Amino acid sequence: MAETAPPDAMAVDESGNDAPQVGDKRKRKEPAESDEGVMRGKGKGTAEDAKKNQMWVEKYRPAKLADVAAHKDIIDTISRLTKEDKLPHLLLYGPPGTGKTSTILAVARELYGTSFGQMTLELNASDDRGIDVVRNEVQAFASTMRFNSTGFKLIILDECDSMTKDAQFALRRIIEKYTKHTRFCLIGNYVGKIIPALQSRCTRFRFAPLGPESVRERVQHVVDAEALDITPEGISAVQHLGGGDMRRTLNILQASWLANAGDDSIDADAIYATTGQPRPQDIEAIAGVLLNSPFQEAVEKVSAIKTERGLALADITRLLCEYVFRLHMPPPARAELVSQMADVEHRLAYVTHERLQLLALVGAFNKAKESLVLAAK
Repeated sequence: MAETAPPDAMAVDESGNDAPQVGDKRKRKEPAESDEGVMRGKGKGTAEDAKKNQMWVEKYRPAKLADVAAHKDIIDTISRLTKEDKLPHLLLYGPPGTGKTSTILAVARELYGTSFGQMTLELNASDDRGIDVVRNEVQAFASTMRFNSTGFKLIILDECDSMTKDAQFALRRIIEKYTKHTRFCLIGNYVGKIIPALQSRCTRFRFAPLGPESVRERVQHVVDAEALDITPEGISAVQHLGGGDMRRTLNILQASWLANAGDDSIDADAIYATTGQPRPQDIEAIAGVLLNSPFQEAVEKVSAIKTERGLALADITRLLCEYVFRLHMPPPARAELVSQMADVEHRLAYVTHERLQLLALVGAFNKAKESLVLAAK
């Protein structure tokens, strides 16, 4: 009597896959058309959602030097050096959101094109800032040569003012050793935190805060590209709150659009409500109370405005300081008032009791009123 294979026996087909046999209880699962359609639709939706949720700061980052807002003299100089293949080591410094990183990335794309990833090393020094990174990753990239490539490689160290002193001293020697075929670009906010030995090896460019016209032009470009319904006053509010920082400006614009989706239009009040910043009329109302009301009444009224609008005392103090400089006051009285407001802001930074600091702020304005009365006599 011939032996029969057990029910769970398997055979292997020529391709090496398990083939179901007679008596095998397993079933080959065929892909259902409906499942495939669901997966295809799911992937499409995911891609669309990713595109919709993309940060506008990255979406509208300039791809070419010609697209960088403002700093025309700096852009023209770097562009000329790039075209002549004479780019030196660079040190780009200045406040955040002024185009430092966008400028050097645009330079790298124009230099290398499709070889951008192979010829460029970009490190954020605030994360990777130890001496081991300089000795290992940076030196390894700088010391290697690329086949079938011409020109120099580019190493971008963003936020290099956060690097340790030991790492900066180690970087100094690496810059000297590999200058022949590698260029370094150091980017930071505070040039004073970069050792003089590194500064002397680089050509320095300071990026000042962007001017109102440059910011407004770029904001209008994003508004047109995204087809946003925003009033001219809303654009002015975005520009004012950005303070010359393009990154902050675009983040405010995108946050306001997301917070007011479905509304008829985005106006200035919606912008201030989204950011939680005091409106100009709020500051005028608070200043009027502080300058015209008795101490106790002023404390209660300012506290009520602050609570109703959901404002932070630190923001009120900062904007009141700007408002004070628009008032007609004797210089000694203004100097004393600003000094006391600076003390209030300093104490608020250390999370002191906000009610006590509100009393101190009202007291400072009461003292300024007494000085104005004495000066009038």
